[in-house]
Amino acid sequence: MGKHRYLVALGSNMRHHRHGCPRKVLGAALKALGHGKLELLAASPVIESAPLGPSHRRYANAVALVRSKREPDELLHKLQKIEHKFGRRRMGKPWGARVLDLDIVLWNGGAYGADDLVIPHPAFRERRFVLDPAAKIAGRWRDPLTGFSIGQLRARLTKPRMAPR
Repeated sequence: MGKHRYLVALGSNMRHHRHGCPRKVLGAALKALGHGKLELLAASPVIESAPLGPSHRRYANAVALVRSKREPDELLHKLQKIEHKFGRRRMGKPWGARVLDLDIVLWNGGAYGADDLVIPHPAFRERRFVLDPAAKIAGRWRDPLTGFSIGQLRARLTKPRMAPR
């Protein structure tokens, strides 16, 4: 179907009037990712995580592996259309409550940079809510900037650190 593979992170911490709780929002979003010119290759289990920033609601998180002919900027536009259909309105408030958040984490084209999109996602290496589910479906995928696999990045984040003496 497509020549590009993408790892997309999904998050929700608000109910949707039709789909229900955040976990069910992600289920519906995964179905939306499998429509049109996108092919859903794999989806991780949904996990729950604590919020970043000022939001008090817990998040449901997952990652999906999709294939598409779209270039990264075109896929970003498609993901934003899906978010909009789920009621997401970008108000310029980072880390606020949201019905649906879709982020491109990696793609098989290596590093990519544009005004509104940077791949790899700049913060994914420090986010267990991305790395834990990603390790289940794409653990061997390598970060083009560090050379580490998702599994290795996750292990680096989760291994116990020795306290300084």
